[in-house]
Amino acid sequence: MTIVLTPVWSNGMQKLKVISSAPIPKPPRGLVPPGLDEPVHSMRCLAQLRSKDKDIEKYIYLSQLKDAEHRMFYKLCLENMAEFTPLIYTPTVGDACLQFSHIYRRPEGLYVSLKDKGNIGKVIRNWPRIDEARIAVVTDGSRILGLGDLGLNGMPISIGKLSLYVAGAGIRPTSTVPICLDLGTNTKKFLEDPLYLGLRQPRPPKEVMDEFMEEFMGEMAAIFPKLLIQFEDFSTDKAFAYLAAFRNRYPVFNDDIQGTGAVVLSGFLNAAKLSSEASGRPLTDHRILFFGAGSAGVGVAQQLTSFFKLQGMSEEEARDHIWLVDSQGLIFDGRGPMAEHKKYFSRSDYTGPPMTDLTDIIEYVKPTALLGLSTLKNAFNQSVVETMAALNPRPIIFPLSNPVRLSECEFDQAVEWSGGEVIFASGSPFPEQEYDGRMLYPGQGNNMYVFPGLGLGAILARVSSVTDSMVEASSLGLANSLTDDERAVDLIYPRIERIREISAQIACSVIRAAQKAGVDRSTDLRALSDAQLLEFVKGSMWIP
Repeated sequence: MTIVLTPVWSNGMQKLKVISSAPIPKPPRGLVPPGLDEPVHSMRCLAQLRSKDKDIEKYIYLSQLKDAEHRMFYKLCLENMAEFTPLIYTPTVGDACLQFSHIYRRPEGLYVSLKDKGNIGKVIRNWPRIDEARIAVVTDGSRILGLGDLGLNGMPISIGKLSLYVAGAGIRPTSTVPICLDLGTNTKKFLEDPLYLGLRQPRPPKEVMDEFMEEFMGEMAAIFPKLLIQFEDFSTDKAFAYLAAFRNRYPVFNDDIQGTGAVVLSGFLNAAKLSSEASGRPLTDHRILFFGAGSAGVGVAQQLTSFFKLQGMSEEEARDHIWLVDSQGLIFDGRGPMAEHKKYFSRSDYTGPPMTDLTDIIEYVKPTALLGLSTLKNAFNQSVVETMAALNPRPIIFPLSNPVRLSECEFDQAVEWSGGEVIFASGSPFPEQEYDGRMLYPGQGNNMYVFPGLGLGAILARVSSVTDSMVEASSLGLANSLTDDERAVDLIYPRIERIREISAQIACSVIRAAQKAGVDRSTDLRALSDAQLLEFVKGSMWIP
């Protein structure tokens, strides 16, 4: 018999632990029906799922299946990725968050309350699988998707995201830690809801929150020395502040800022090539207009400066190709005081009166690409799309707000108003459209393309921090993953069914970037060839 000893960490000490690779034995005869057969049971589970007529009911069923038979859940997820992804994450997870206190069934994840301040370490140590923990998704529920401050009801975001890490990159389920920081909520309807599961108090002042986060992150690093932390759906000001405060001290990244930016950069790289082929203009001529200047909007804008720098531009030249619009219109220096995170992209070359109408702004800027992260439904109306189409043979239009009901426009509208020429990607899924005898396919700029591979690479390399170069590597890895067949039908993102293959490639790119930056602690991986590294990554993936 071969015994495999795997290094694990326990209370800061590395030890060797026997890890069984044997399959889980079947229950003794008599404890399950004699005719239970896994292939048939897979069909049974899918039939039960598809019998539900509401997506929230499907979400509840899948949550129960994951709890009862997690291998079956992930097996079906991998086999039906396009069907499962919208159910376990966006857009359905938005409804699950809104209803969380009403559909709650059983405990899942770790809840750290403001009342635990001063004793956070004791709470964290109650987690039953400390030695196995490798990745945590942490939210405070203060800005869930485009739905606002949901308080503790934000926990499904952390749970759903980690389900996608498992499905998309093969991260072992027992190594995931969903965390919700319960710091109260400023949403009155939750405070008055008798079923609300969180603290019934407003959110604390900034100084209290900062102290809480310092204690939380310090305890997390001490208790989970091999843990990667992803921040998710913090309000805009806190998202930027905590990323800046912790990114150089701990292995942490913010998916709203960095992950969204990476996946949009990847799609834009491919969209820009298609647009330039149609117009005959060089890639350096692209001009990008952002509608929405919150954490996601500014984070994506920061990432898209990399597109222009890849074309040989300086940082300053790259910034000059990007314009931002917020609720008050075009962002420019002469407009007056503005939030700190908006200042970098504020225009100094516009000195006219405030400009608030989006069509007027498009006619002034003449962008080749319009990106929406505003959560304002129908913001990209017929006038907006037709103006973009008049300026560009193939306009790039990315309405990226989630969920579907907050998307700036829908695919069928963009196709009709652009005469079938739009290059489109959205945050949530839309169906394909037939136009003028052609089948047109929408892209979905879903962070799921990037964060599983980014996370897997960071975990395997045991990084001390997540660098900008690692995030950019994940984006370029995704952009280069299109097959010839996918390019032939003008796809700008690969088909989601290939997610494991894509995540493995991205993980390799991320590991190499970490090595180049000197933040990798698994230094033995440096000696591997690219082919050997890819085999190592694939071999590290958990298979249900």
